[in-house]
Amino acid sequence: MIEPRANPALLGHDKAANALADAALCGRLHHAWLIGGPPGIGKATLAYRFARWLLAGATSPDLSLDPANPVFRRIAAGAHADLLVIERLFDPKKKRLQGEIVVDTVRRAADFLHLTPAEGGWRVVIVDGAEAMNRNAANALLKLLEDPPPRAIWLLVSHAPGRLLPTIKSRCRRLDLAALPQETVDRLLAEAQPDLASADRARIVALSGGSIGQALALASPEGLAFAELAETALASARPT
Repeated sequence: MIEPRANPALLGHDKAANALADAALCGRLHHAWLIGGPPGIGKATLAYRFARWLLAGATSPDLSLDPANPVFRRIAAGAHADLLVIERLFDPKKKRLQGEIVVDTVRRAADFLHLTPAEGGWRVVIVDGAEAMNRNAANALLKLLEDPPPRAIWLLVSHAPGRLLPTIKSRCRRLDLAALPQETVDRLLAEAQPDLASADRARIVALSGGSIGQALALASPEGLAFAELAETALASARPT
């Protein structure tokens, strides 16, 4: 499956994409947006889609941008000077991702936002997995949200917005994304796993909860075994 920063497609969230485009094109773009919803449904994909659209100065109402566009290519490579991504970092000592987003990671945004935009337009900060911020990191973010510089946009992505500080949520415009329709999950899973048997795909889609991320996890050998057991359990629990 394509990483969100490089994914040109967004399915099932047209209303949210149109809301962001309308706000920008009408000059009513709030400085901070909280994109919430279940895991694996396209929240980060939407955030990156909007970031590259804004940084490219695009006007398409669905936030689409040609993958050949230089802005698209730089963001896909993690090399755009006007986009900063805050997320859990890799811990080289423990050889895994940190368990939380720490305050030093958030403080990078303070320096970033004081810079003049490299390309003369917007500066965008994506906080991917905002619910993972520890208390100090959340307080540092709150201070930055309270005094936003001009032409700077925050995009907070979270599958658990309830874990964020109420004061952070109050400073954001909410975009709550719903789980994907089963037919959308089926289509994406078929594209990502073309060799998957149709019976296995149907079983996985039924158990995915409308999440392509969950569907892809279930498509592993261990996930398929779990899906088969879950389907058997559900069938035995139905009244005869």
